[in-house]
Amino acid sequence: MPADVHPTAIVEPGARLGDGVRIWHWVHVHRGAVIGDGTSIGQGCYVGAVAIGRGCRIQNHVSIYDGVALEDDVFLGPSCAFTNVKHPRAHVSRKHAYQPTRVGRGATIGANATIVCGVEIGAYAMIGAGAVITRDVPAHALMLGAPARRTGWACRCGETLPRADHPACTGCGDRYTASDLACALVPPPHA
Repeated sequence: MPADVHPTAIVEPGARLGDGVRIWHWVHVHRGAVIGDGTSIGQGCYVGAVAIGRGCRIQNHVSIYDGVALEDDVFLGPSCAFTNVKHPRAHVSRKHAYQPTRVGRGATIGANATIVCGVEIGAYAMIGAGAVITRDVPAHALMLGAPARRTGWACRCGETLPRADHPACTGCGDRYTASDLACALVPPPHA
């Protein structure tokens, strides 16, 4: 299925759109962008020369600047913000100083959250609305506040895991092992 691009959107020559990509009103996709199959980009977004995985959901008014990479199935809430320079000044060009930011598979970034450049957000991490991420986030971490702190762990399905010692998801039943530093899915036993 070809991409569905709204007539008000600007998709520059040299941008690559996967099958089933949906681009809504007043979006600007820069040349060099690569957008994976089935991704949806909401109204008023800017997409730089970045890599976006398959099945991502990018809500309204998100700017994804050069240096950001989204793996598959990432959710970006409305108006969340990425930066690409640590020490910006209007009168000093810092294009040479862009720092990469990677968002792992299945991660969620809530509305109005800010992601400071140079960090890696682990797979299935859950970044709360309005949180400010200033350092790397482990897989499955639930991050809240400004600056954000880990307040728990999140399941692949998005539910908060209820227990720190041998947590099991009350939503889907997946089981995890967790410590203060990491959380990992326990593979199901063989039948």
